[in-house]
Amino acid sequence: MIEVGALRALRSVAALGTLARAADELGFTASAVSQQIKRLERQIGMPVLAPAGRGVVLTPAGQAVVDSSLEVFQALERCAEAAQSVAEGAPRGVLRVAAFSTGIRGLLAPVHPRLLTRYPDLRLHIAEQDPDQALHSVEAGTADLALLHDADGLPVPLSPALSRHLVHTDLGDVVMAETHPLARAEPPLDGEDLSGHAWVTSPPGTVCHQWFRRVFAGLPEEPDVRHLVDDFSTQLSLVASGEVVALIPRLARPPLAEGLVARPLRRPPTREVHAAWRRSAESSPAIRAVLTELGAARSAGVHAGHVDERAGDPHGVVRGEERQRGGDLGEAR
Repeated sequence: MIEVGALRALRSVAALGTLARAADELGFTASAVSQQIKRLERQIGMPVLAPAGRGVVLTPAGQAVVDSSLEVFQALERCAEAAQSVAEGAPRGVLRVAAFSTGIRGLLAPVHPRLLTRYPDLRLHIAEQDPDQALHSVEAGTADLALLHDADGLPVPLSPALSRHLVHTDLGDVVMAETHPLARAEPPLDGEDLSGHAWVTSPPGTVCHQWFRRVFAGLPEEPDVRHLVDDFSTQLSLVASGEVVALIPRLARPPLAEGLVARPLRRPPTREVHAAWRRSAESSPAIRAVLTELGAARSAGVHAGHVDERAGDPHGVVRGEERQRGGDLGEAR
């Protein structure tokens, strides 16, 4: 009989291309993964991998095994979910969550205390991963839930074996010093308001730089970019000088220091954040609990970087002295 561990090792090697990468993902040594693959080959009576340069590729037999293995893991997961449901559907055990940095700080961290209080038998194991890596982890079974943000407005493609659910829509605001001329402009700001000012922005190749270019698309003048900085806290330290302004996603915005304000855009760049999980885990009480809490936070606007547009602040301006409402955030990746 084929061992589940060997089958999982082959799926990981197939996705990542080398024994070493698969070993890192699975938490084994490359030698241990190699031994699992050899056992699998003995069990089916033929090789499943062939060398290709510095990596390996699946043989036709190996590809057939990988293609058929999805049903095996789905069936095993349904067995585990059935066992969990015996306890009246109470979330329990460890839920492995893979998410990008801003998703952890801006979405998961704010709901984590409530999850701990409501479900004392549930424990989240959170790993920071880029969307592509997080998606692979869920598909490979090394994570149960992933938070993914779209890339330049294009959703991350999902295989038919996965489900997704929108949990948040992130917007970009312009942040400036209170002494900057833009701080006196009537919000929301448009392209004409932004022309002629100096900027600090994320480097080319990042989603946030694509956001920045989109804001200036169609304007006759090229933006005056003085600084390229990947860290948003560092961007804000330059903004505080009054020389430059910055376009920063709300989820990525650290608490504003005194003397800084954030202004909304008339046509702000956006990105959607989805949760993704295996369809075979649809009935997971733990996944349902996390999705419920994320949904409640979204409805209430309880997430880091939320711009308060109360009657007392009709322009949607967030000032430095209000910064503690925003929570602690880091870089958007």
